[in-house]
Amino acid sequence: MGKKNTKHNGHNGHKGDNGSPAAGAAPEKMKNKEYITELEKLEAELVAMQEWVKSSGAKICIVFEGRDTAGKGGTIKAITGRVSPRVFRVVALPAPTEREKSQMYIQRYVPHFPAAGEVVIFDRSWYNRAGVERVLGFCTPKQSQRFLEQVPGVEKAMVDSGIVLVKYWLEVGEDEQTRRLQGRIDDPRKIWKLTDMDLKSYTHWYDYARARDDMIKATDSEWAPWHVCHSDDKKRARLNIISHLLDSVPYKAPRHKKVVLPERDKPSNYKELDLERHSIPTRF
Repeated sequence: MGKKNTKHNGHNGHKGDNGSPAAGAAPEKMKNKEYITELEKLEAELVAMQEWVKSSGAKICIVFEGRDTAGKGGTIKAITGRVSPRVFRVVALPAPTEREKSQMYIQRYVPHFPAAGEVVIFDRSWYNRAGVERVLGFCTPKQSQRFLEQVPGVEKAMVDSGIVLVKYWLEVGEDEQTRRLQGRIDDPRKIWKLTDMDLKSYTHWYDYARARDDMIKATDSEWAPWHVCHSDDKKRARLNIISHLLDSVPYKAPRHKKVVLPERDKPSNYKELDLERHSIPTRF
């Protein structure tokens, strides 16, 4: 069956869509039951998109940027939860090595660009130079400005080569970021997410705001626009982004042939090994 012409639930298909109501206060945070119901529908569409990517040889590149705790990782997990890691590949590069620092800046990212039949998701990307590197002094102001001047041309080359490039900025509010960072401090399951750099970045709220504004103004192009999603409600943000992504990729769901399980082989003279002596303790 083909892709439906109707839009998916949520706010889709427009640059700058933020998932918030047209006027008035934001809706109450989504309940988990409603979230799971809607996510399952979108997961089925992501699988359909995956099959189209494989059969058509499409190349999809998705960039996630945003402040610390904005929800990039959770959104990526929601996208990749039911699809194949052989098709959907997540790239989260560590700090550059000394050798990489000597290279052309974009060079370390290029090998990770998608080939035919791949969806590559960047959990932070080359836009580090416009954000954290600029704010925390890992590059000079001249280097950051030069990057902003050059990157639209690089992204034009990507799109001209056949890559579908979709860029998201997740925007978390000041109070919500504080709440989430405090949650990482207090929760032993999340403490690994908290770094010294997170704490340093926390003191630069408005420096990051200026960097974000300059980045979007300089690199929001016709061929690679920015899409902004407010993410104080993580569940709504994930659904809105997945819905928008599905509307940004021109996929068509393939027709599936009816599948019937074949008969199993006969046991013949097979005698099963006693597996109990190898079993782990059943504590739960």
